[in-house]
Amino acid sequence: MDLEQEESLYEFLENAKDPFEIDDIVAYLQGSSAKRGAGKRDKRLLYEVNAYLDTRKIAFKIDNRHWVSRRGCFEPGEFIITPTRLELLNGILIPGHRGIPFANPLIMPNRYQFFWKGKLVPFTTTEASPEDLYPYYCIYGEEFAPQYIARENPKNEEAFCKDPYEDPPEVSITTLDMRTIYRESSFIPGDRFVVRAIDWKDCRFKLEKCGKDEWQQARLDEWLNAAESGFEDSFTLLGPGASTEEQIAFAYWFGGKRMREIPAYSLEEFLYEKTNRIETVPYGIETRFWFAGKDIPDSQALQNYTVPPDRTFIEDLLYKKNIPISEFVILSYIRDAFFRNEKEIDEVVNRIIPPVIHLDETEWDIITDYISDTMVDFIKGYSLFLDKGAGPVRQRVAELHTAVIDLSARLQKGEIDTTWLPRHTFIVLSQIQGHAAALLEDLAFDESPSENEIAAMDNSLDSMIDTYSEIKELINNSMDNFRKSNLTVIHGGRNSGQLWRMIQISISGLDIWRRAIVSHECKMEELHKIIQTAMGWTGSLRFRFYCEKPDGGKEYVHDKVKLGDVDFRGRKELVYEYGLNWNVKIIIMASYEPAKFEETRFIAGEGASPPEKIEGPRHFKKLLDLYETENNKEKQSARQELGQEFTGAFDLDTINRNLRAVIRSGES
Repeated sequence: MDLEQEESLYEFLENAKDPFEIDDIVAYLQGSSAKRGAGKRDKRLLYEVNAYLDTRKIAFKIDNRHWVSRRGCFEPGEFIITPTRLELLNGILIPGHRGIPFANPLIMPNRYQFFWKGKLVPFTTTEASPEDLYPYYCIYGEEFAPQYIARENPKNEEAFCKDPYEDPPEVSITTLDMRTIYRESSFIPGDRFVVRAIDWKDCRFKLEKCGKDEWQQARLDEWLNAAESGFEDSFTLLGPGASTEEQIAFAYWFGGKRMREIPAYSLEEFLYEKTNRIETVPYGIETRFWFAGKDIPDSQALQNYTVPPDRTFIEDLLYKKNIPISEFVILSYIRDAFFRNEKEIDEVVNRIIPPVIHLDETEWDIITDYISDTMVDFIKGYSLFLDKGAGPVRQRVAELHTAVIDLSARLQKGEIDTTWLPRHTFIVLSQIQGHAAALLEDLAFDESPSENEIAAMDNSLDSMIDTYSEIKELINNSMDNFRKSNLTVIHGGRNSGQLWRMIQISISGLDIWRRAIVSHECKMEELHKIIQTAMGWTGSLRFRFYCEKPDGGKEYVHDKVKLGDVDFRGRKELVYEYGLNWNVKIIIMASYEPAKFEETRFIAGEGASPPEKIEGPRHFKKLLDLYETENNKEKQSARQELGQEFTGAFDLDTINRNLRAVIRSGES
């Protein structure tokens, strides 16, 4: 599809309230093209529209033929907003993230309109520190909350741009003036608003009061079960998705009509108070919702959710080389060449496709011909004078984008076991690449962004470069450690002829890991004791080991089985299930020929272990937040639950000392 057709597609979806077929969209696009005098599209349009909907996740599939738009799904659905004490005290309501997914995501929350008894609720402005406001935007992702507040108004954006590493002391946001409503309705803490979406496209909502004790718990439990099932189906079928907003929209779809009806919990209350099955987890440099106590798997290549599903020939060629970009990114590289006053096509090609990526002669000719023709087409309209503002930023973005593509390609050459890489390496690189590609698309056209937009781009770029530098340093350290571990040490002695392994033990849902050297002769019952020592646990809960089957099932491993005899089903990974709340992942890493008188030992690690009595990773993370707070009462409460022995630190020497004692007691 061309740009005009994409715009017509979104226009169709914004207005579609009833289920539709792909043929309905195609007819609409062809009608729009005819009005522009563009003629009819070829038969590929049917395929392209279907691929676009399926890839971009902008509509819901009912069956093989029928779809429903976001508007058709969520209008006129009902959801809950529970005002906080801060809002009640100040007589305001902050829309923030509360409209997800019943509001058009293309419209900012400060433009939502709310009606009370048929009248528009007036707006007011509220001044506060960003820290006080972040909780009202965090469902978008904690990392995106500052951006939503900054985009409220130019002054906020300017305040955030002054120092990208420090929040401004105060910002101003648009809020609803609720003083009269709270007073006349005798609103008290715990009361709720039932919110009906009366116009999804333009974000118009109707408010009604609901007392805190009006609903039966059984009906609320029904909604809770539907919500948990909806989120888990979303994770299983779609993975982490392109954003938390996308995850939530599909959770409400998979949760069925019951999720879009009352009685219900507010989304905030559900996610942060009611459910024990869903939690917020790291996803590269972003966050997502996920199964509680589990990590989101890493990818093995760059992923860019903004790449056109109906790729052109050039875009598809680059995509197959793991360079997921649109032709607009290529155009931005060409404009960068004009800014640099370069005329050699080879230099442009080598920045778009680093030399580490192999191109055969035919592919090289196709790329160079395309870039040559495009340069000829656009050089006449290029003005260095008009490009002075955007040119330097574009140049820095292009250099970062090239570096990410180059690093990713080198990692995929197979020179290192990917289990040694930092967690979510390719996800982090994908996110940097995606953001950089989006900036290049914005800088691909003649019209230069405003000074404020360029300043915001520059600050965003600084942050991306810092993140890239950090992940590259971690990767280099991992590669050094991998090479050292694979240097064969040939020694005679007690262990001669035995094969040992380096393993990594990590608690799912937490950034806590230990790396150890163990023998292939190590039995599962012995590995259990090693894990217990690694985490400072006492063995008071039931445990079992299992490998995941390709179909997602579990194959349990008996206590007497040796590590070297485990059938890993092609995945070098075991899971240690400890009690109901803890899953520990054991990754089998490099083989290791032991030195003379070698012994099982830990060689690295990170993160303080949670006490085994704590109710899982989610609760442990809450306790850590309280443990580090400046509120003495909350800190004391966290310390009491964590126990007096909890120090918040990882101590390699102490763990190895305890492990030697465990081994000696087992030998005696």
